[in-house]
Amino acid sequence: MKKIKYTALGRNTFLISFLSGTLLLIGYLITKAELLMVFGFYYVIIAAVVNLLVLLYELMEFLTHIPDKKSSGNSVLLLLVNIPVTILYMGILIDFKL
Repeated sequence: MKKIKYTALGRNTFLISFLSGTLLLIGYLITKAELLMVFGFYYVIIAAVVNLLVLLYELMEFLTHIPDKKSSGNSVLLLLVNIPVTILYMGILIDFKL
């Protein structure tokens, strides 16, 4: 079985975004501190912009050199995973608040 290759930029952006968001969610669910919810809201906005910029960069890399840049295409898919995760986390917060 082949190991899936990602670019360092795409992989690191995904990991930092995913882990930071998860820690903020868990921290809020445990402490119920409103400050974490406010911080998390701003974090989602900033993370969305950063992820979008990295996604566009990786997509342009992939489209300009398709045979040589399969790892960029894989990174695009990896970054797209953050979208449903964010929606899921926001749904959890909405249900938790109601």
